[in-house]
Amino acid sequence: MSGIDNTISKRLIFAIVLTAITLVAEIIGGIWSNSLALLSDAGHVFLDLFALVLSLAAIKLAAQPPNELHSYGWHRAEVLASLVNGLTVFLMAIGILYEGSKRLISPEEVQTTPMLVIAVLGLVANLLAAKGLHGHAHDDLNVKSAFLHVLGDAAASVGVIAGAILMRYSGWYQADPIISIAIGLLILVGAGRVLREAVHILMEGVPRGMSIDQVAVCIRGIEGVADVHHLNVWSVCSHIFALSAHVEIQPENDEKREDLLHRIEHELAQQFHITHTTIQFDCSSCNGGPLIKELNHRQREACDHQH
Repeated sequence: MSGIDNTISKRLIFAIVLTAITLVAEIIGGIWSNSLALLSDAGHVFLDLFALVLSLAAIKLAAQPPNELHSYGWHRAEVLASLVNGLTVFLMAIGILYEGSKRLISPEEVQTTPMLVIAVLGLVANLLAAKGLHGHAHDDLNVKSAFLHVLGDAAASVGVIAGAILMRYSGWYQADPIISIAIGLLILVGAGRVLREAVHILMEGVPRGMSIDQVAVCIRGIEGVADVHHLNVWSVCSHIFALSAHVEIQPENDEKREDLLHRIEHELAQQFHITHTTIQFDCSSCNGGPLIKELNHRQREACDHQH
């Protein structure tokens, strides 16, 4: 693992510890103060704690070499964990919305002092975690995602603080379920985003923000390339993109394959962050073929019968 990765890992661990302490404090404080808003914020913190753990796991997994059983290494474990987490938190959000709607109809008294103290402590912890991650948030997408999650926690804590102050001086206890419903909706959106992205990756979808046509135009625009066919682009995990393609070379550039391959790989990495490529040159059988090749799940069965 590189020195930069070690530094990022230490900052992520620092953020994880602070977030875990905040989670425990908000659960205890929510039960003690009878604040559904504080318990809902604990649910939001749990979602973001899991995101921080995934960010750290992604760095650790990336350092594991591929083997005979897992030729891509363990990167996909991040996606499977995201899927399980998204489903769990989605159900949690539904429960928060249900309890919030019940309390909105029949408000319960909330002890605002412990609610306010815990929320302020949570805000301080979130801001300290955000400060620790901020230095690498601009040049590392993984850390940037974790940084944004922590900022979301801070914003939710501000909402809980505002609600505690409002209830303390007005006695309007409906503010507690209203805040909890707002946080529940926020969790629901976050869980939906996690689930959508995890399923998209597991279905070998084209990475978001990218299109097959854009990638094809990039490859065709490189001097020496005549055309591209059977192009596939997918995500190994949330931050590793892969590509396979058949590239036709102009006849006069046939002896410059190695240089052409380097240029294609460089452009794909620069423009699309595609770093894992499998490129086949001069495939005569696919000349004039489609950009995207249709797959037939019975092809293997036919091959087995031939053998």
